[in-house]
Amino acid sequence: MPIVDSIDLYLVQTPLPAPFSPAWVVKGTRQTASYYLIRVRTDDGVEGFSAFSATGRERAGSGDALAQLLLGKDATDIDHVIEMLRIPAYGGVRNFWVEPAFWDIKGKLAGKPVYELLGGKAQRVKLYASAGEVKQPEERIEEALARYEEGFETLKLRVHDFDEAVDIRHIQEPALALEGKMRFAVDCNQAFWYTGNGAGPKWDLARAKRFCDAAHEAGLAWVEEPLFMEWYEQMAQLAAYSKVPISGGELHTSGYAELAEMVTKRCYHIFQPDAMWTGGIQQTLAIAKLVRAAGLKYTNHTWSNGIGFAVNLQVFLASGFASEMEFEYPLSPPGWTMEARDAILARPWTHNRGALDAPTAPGLGFEIDERALAHYGRCFFKANRKKALWMPEVLADLTVAAPLPKR
Repeated sequence: MPIVDSIDLYLVQTPLPAPFSPAWVVKGTRQTASYYLIRVRTDDGVEGFSAFSATGRERAGSGDALAQLLLGKDATDIDHVIEMLRIPAYGGVRNFWVEPAFWDIKGKLAGKPVYELLGGKAQRVKLYASAGEVKQPEERIEEALARYEEGFETLKLRVHDFDEAVDIRHIQEPALALEGKMRFAVDCNQAFWYTGNGAGPKWDLARAKRFCDAAHEAGLAWVEEPLFMEWYEQMAQLAAYSKVPISGGELHTSGYAELAEMVTKRCYHIFQPDAMWTGGIQQTLAIAKLVRAAGLKYTNHTWSNGIGFAVNLQVFLASGFASEMEFEYPLSPPGWTMEARDAILARPWTHNRGALDAPTAPGLGFEIDERALAHYGRCFFKANRKKALWMPEVLADLTVAAPLPKR
């Protein structure tokens, strides 16, 4: 039985090549891709990794509970790992993002990719380009043409204006300009309201219906997150009304129980959970099976970091939907690029003409570049079965390292 022998936690911050202003953050601009990284090592030296989005020091104290609950346990007993992760969740701290690290170990021990352990098979995955910023229609058309030339057939754009007429124009003009060449989808980012920097638009059901009517007229492939994430009844009403598919589900951190209820209520036509938020690999894959049984559609959300992308790719390949649906590929240059986001990976998740071959390496399918991790990461907690060392002083200075020179 492989035993969890040590746990290390890092804060990783990799610089972006240009400022990036995500549509879902009002008046917010990012200069880095920032996330927490966990390294779990077994007594026979097998390592598993996972990572979760970060804003600063908010998880600086997570190590104590994780070490107490997981050290000395069977690293391949996923049910027990989830049980342990539920304990701090009752106190308000959800760490289900840690669970994929144990699947990474389990896959490496078996010599197989995680998706193969879960019943999936290696195949080529068709991607859709997922833009992250709001742009004026003329800029969006230029961006769409660039993605089209790169091989993508679908682009998901963003809207986030107080004036619904502006939002409608932002979908209509690009759809008309590229009619017959490229499909468009749209993310409204209404599932949660990030208003820490100031007020943002808040849609109601009536506005969502009007927007979906316009999206249908423009021929959009789907409308994502047009209502707040806890408005289950209104989401179901909108899905029943809309002529264009409604999608969402990425941030439902209660995991299986919450999303299963939403499947039952048919809140969405397309469920898009993100395993880093929605309970980890096991719970998220269980949702995919419920979605299939309900006759609905499924594809994963992937806007986090390169490890989160890898985790969701494994789930998608095991879901049974990989031959039917496109998979999200976040791409919003010049700021948000795969090379910058995936700087601590030995190889970034680069696409080939809008597609990606399934990784065949054991585990989650990536390798950590230890040189890059040492450059961009700060290890703030280390524990083994003998001692734990909490190092908050390493987070005192959050100055971002300069880009690492290439070998």
